[in-house]
Amino acid sequence: MTSPEPAPAPPHVPRWERRKESRPAELLDAALDLFVERGYAATRLDDIATRAGVSKGTLYLYFANKEDLFKALVRENIVRLLDQFRAEIDDSDAPASELVGAFLHSWWRDFGGTRLAGLCKLIMSEAGNFPEVARFFHDEVIRPNDELFGSILARGIASGEFRAIDAQTATHLWISPLVMKSLWTYSFDLCGLDSASVDPERMLDTHVELILAALRPEPR
Repeated sequence: MTSPEPAPAPPHVPRWERRKESRPAELLDAALDLFVERGYAATRLDDIATRAGVSKGTLYLYFANKEDLFKALVRENIVRLLDQFRAEIDDSDAPASELVGAFLHSWWRDFGGTRLAGLCKLIMSEAGNFPEVARFFHDEVIRPNDELFGSILARGIASGEFRAIDAQTATHLWISPLVMKSLWTYSFDLCGLDSASVDPERMLDTHVELILAALRPEPR
């Protein structure tokens, strides 16, 4: 009785032939790396395709140009985070004071302390040369983020938990230190110049404490 012939070995699947549905995510991941490393102007589509392991022609199947790719990157990552924050806040019955701390800590954990924050540095450094990209980032990230934090302040004011303040100005005032900390992380800290750096969690705890002290209603 003859033994059965061994089954043929599965064909090797080159990297560029992997499932198509995984390619957009891999391209966005490669784009994030290069945008953070090099900035917007210096990042080329050829380099993004090479980093993702695909041809430039494949990249064009998903994104029309660099601006289109950048917008998809922001929407897939940062805008999605903001939508998640908004849903959690809308569904929460927690006191506004608790939501203030939760929002700021989540902001740092999921954005400010990650490589996504490098996009904030990119926008601030190159906005003058790419006003359309900067306007897009403002409209889909900065303004919704401020409105979301402002809605927490407004909720606390309406319930009497917080004293009446200018919520719009306060939002700008209290988000700015986190943005500055993020920029510091992607500039001086990368150079090892951390003599004036403060641990993010310590900074956040102190920042929230000062915010809540400022919001505390005046005794009647």
